Amino acid sequence: MQDYLHDLYDKLILVFSSQFDKSITIEELTISTCKKEFEGDFTLVLFPWVKSLGKSPDDIGNSIGNALIQTGIIDKYNIIKGFLNMSLNNHFWINKLSEISNQSITSRIKTNKPLKYLVEYCSPNTNKPLHLGHIRNILIGWSVYKILSESGHTVNTTQVINDRGIAICKSMLAWKLYSDGKTPESTGIKSDHFVGDYYVLFEVKFREEYAQWQNSEEGSGSYYNLKKEGEASDDFFKRYKNDYFNTKSSLGIQAKEMLLKWESSDPETLQLWQKMNEWVYNGFEESFKKLDVKFDSYFYESQTYLLGKDIIEEGLKKNVFTKEADNSVWIDLTDVGLDRKIVLRSDGTSVYITQDLGTINLRDKQYHADKYIYVVADEQDYHFKVLTETLKKLQLPYSQGIHHLNYGMVELPSGRMKSREGTVVDADDLIQEVFDVAAKNAEERGELSGLSKNEVSVIIHQIGMSALKYFILKVQAKKRMIFNPEESVDMQGHTGPYIVNAYVRIQSILRRKVSEISEISEINIIDINDSEKSLINSCLEYPDILHEAGNQLDPAHLANYLYQLAKDFHKYYNDYRILNAENIELINIRLNLCKTIGLHLHHGMSCLGIEMPTRM
Repeated sequence: MQDYLHDLYDKLILVFSSQFDKSITIEELTISTCKKEFEGDFTLVLFPWVKSLGKSPDDIGNSIGNALIQTGIIDKYNIIKGFLNMSLNNHFWINKLSEISNQSITSRIKTNKPLKYLVEYCSPNTNKPLHLGHIRNILIGWSVYKILSESGHTVNTTQVINDRGIAICKSMLAWKLYSDGKTPESTGIKSDHFVGDYYVLFEVKFREEYAQWQNSEEGSGSYYNLKKEGEASDDFFKRYKNDYFNTKSSLGIQAKEMLLKWESSDPETLQLWQKMNEWVYNGFEESFKKLDVKFDSYFYESQTYLLGKDIIEEGLKKNVFTKEADNSVWIDLTDVGLDRKIVLRSDGTSVYITQDLGTINLRDKQYHADKYIYVVADEQDYHFKVLTETLKKLQLPYSQGIHHLNYGMVELPSGRMKSREGTVVDADDLIQEVFDVAAKNAEERGELSGLSKNEVSVIIHQIGMSALKYFILKVQAKKRMIFNPEESVDMQGHTGPYIVNAYVRIQSILRRKVSEISEISEINIIDINDSEKSLINSCLEYPDILHEAGNQLDPAHLANYLYQLAKDFHKYYNDYRILNAENIELINIRLNLCKTIGLHLHHGMSCLGIEMPTRM
């Protein structure tokens, strides 16, 4: 039940008692907002009562409708194919507008069942800068955090930094061999990009080395002896790349040696690792600051990759895991539709699932959360199914709280991948591109003329962020999407700037007439139009929209509500006079309505991580 309709529900319960001598509960009534093609505000489904009352839908509807008119809560009704469409009177709508215009949104949206959440998002590697996929991950994770927090839940954010492994050693080795001591400071390159460039350089040098080996025809281990008959060169490279890296490549052998030195805590290797990771962290922080996100805690793979072994030992005692003849440890998940999964290698080293078992155990000791949300791409669906089912078999108390919030791939319209690796879209480049498009459009419209450079810079940043964030968040996370920088800033499209424009327009109205706004309770009840009723209803629905977005962990649910609210306001603004309405009472009603819509747009966009400018 929508809380704001409690008066209608109460009167319907009384009507059923007086008209049909039937005692009913709120849960038995099915009420929804009336479809726009029909006259009315709300619709009651009549079919469930036909059999128990022994009457036709029309007879039931007429009895209820006439009785409700007598109570004064509705002015009129109509019945269409078993649905009773009810038009609530002006007194109801104006009183509701008075309530929400004088009440903080925060007080209306707090859940009565608060939970504790831990949201993990971003979790990058320290061998390259953030990319477009990370942006989608970050924006989903941060918005989920904001929505849940504003709804009254206790929420913390975290990430796992993948700061160890062979990929990290590739960047380190390339810098050691080819940098000639260069640093981010000496080159002026953003520090995470600087490290990423050496990761790319390693690949370039590796391919050069491979090409030299490929052209050698000596020995049984040569390219021509290993290649299958008719096999294309690229196909052979894909098939043989790992073998070449591990057995023949000088660079590969050196990278593996560096990893062994790191694992044995070689001081020189650790010093280089710490220095290059610090460069990457500094670069990440710059990107996080642009996106206006934060983390309450960090977990580092270099500190967690050994965790989980104790849990494996306990699981062996409980026969959850089995040890093979080669000493590797496995879990059989075939009974839940999965397969057998290794959890410890034969040499005793951990795999990812081992690390995750240890990390979630550590997190539960620290946070004692009810829900652990992992914002991770859908390519890891299987991994999280294995993690969840393994925790269940271990009968760990937090096994029921695991939720994988998966998301689909995001690309640019051309499909072009323009990062330094040629495989992903660089996050900083994309952010700058959106800012550039927003600045260009603002300059062409001349809307920021007369403002200082600092004011223009702040507004462009806010508009650019609204474009980037909204365009990504309006798409349900599970769906793949295409991000179009040009389309994202369209002032007339399904975009963040379109919603921002509605808010800015409202602020402009209020600045001109703020002294004339008085509380609605001080004026007489007057007639209002259907558009005003619809806008009031949209604002009344906001707590339900926000809670549903939180329950479903779906920012798109909120994002699309905000677009519709902005769209309805733009139409209302064009169709009706606000500052020059027919009388002072109507002007006041419309100013209070504008103020209320503005507050809901502002709060909703804030829950998407979007800061609203007051001018455009």
